[in-house]
Amino acid sequence: MLFRFFLIFLFSFFLRASAFNSQNDRPIIGVVTEEINSTIVPSAKSLLLASYVKYIESAGARVVPIWILKPRSYYEDIMSKINGVLFPGGGNILRSKGYGRTGQLIFEIATKMNDKGDFFPLWGTCLGFELLNYVAVEKLWMEACAAEDLASNIEFVEGFKDSKLFQDLETSLENKMKNQSVVIHYHQWCLTPQNFSLSGLDKYFKVLALNRDARNMTFVSVVEAYKYPFYGVSFHPEKVLFEWILSKTHKHIPHNLDAIQVSQYFANFFANEARKSSHRFPSKKEEDAALIYNYDPVFTGQYGTNPNTQTYYFMQ
Repeated sequence: MLFRFFLIFLFSFFLRASAFNSQNDRPIIGVVTEEINSTIVPSAKSLLLASYVKYIESAGARVVPIWILKPRSYYEDIMSKINGVLFPGGGNILRSKGYGRTGQLIFEIATKMNDKGDFFPLWGTCLGFELLNYVAVEKLWMEACAAEDLASNIEFVEGFKDSKLFQDLETSLENKMKNQSVVIHYHQWCLTPQNFSLSGLDKYFKVLALNRDARNMTFVSVVEAYKYPFYGVSFHPEKVLFEWILSKTHKHIPHNLDAIQVSQYFANFFANEARKSSHRFPSKKEEDAALIYNYDPVFTGQYGTNPNTQTYYFMQ
């Protein structure tokens, strides 16, 4: 009898262990919306560039838009059902009540989740990169720089492969990142290595790569948190894949095969991090209602002053 109970216990233990270690191959990633800054859809209250949606989907994940200006309870609820959050780039102010406040809440909730052993990754691109660094020390340490429409390589620092982000990077792709202009920058503010250390960010994030602006000022371009699955890049992988507008201010985005492979590497990495999260919606009905498929993007690239090919506009 005791032996039978022991076998039952052992079987149930392995079932639970298997469930815990199993990979979630239906990941859903939340992408934070931003305050409206366009007159194309005057009634809209927030927007999301479609290139971020396609970027996530190209890596085998789905997207849920995360609304700004919501109470903490909303973010706690939606984050318990999705598998990661991406903070996109844009032109918003980090101290704003919308994007900035939302980022602060998501950062706090994700930190608590991970502290409890509930794996939940965050990714910041450009403004999202700035946001992660801002909320980590609750102060802006950026300096004005000349990095608008700047194509560049990735200047890895010593020990960059001792990281989750680059530990599996193949030599051939590493060489492309090092030696070719495969990423595109669109930012007027940069985080210098000196400010990174002075701010105390070096205690939270590890610098993996640097870049130089048009005036040869060195700035931090890739970071990874020591303790948490939080990652940030100052450049725009999604633009290389999905932004096609040519203008005076947008003419250097690389679209060659090497640049495409580099951008896809970052998308694949983050989607795979999301697969480590076991969160799920309680029902198909609720999941379906939350997905980006309920909305249609606008072809904003047809308007001469808009640099984005497609944009989602929302009434909330």
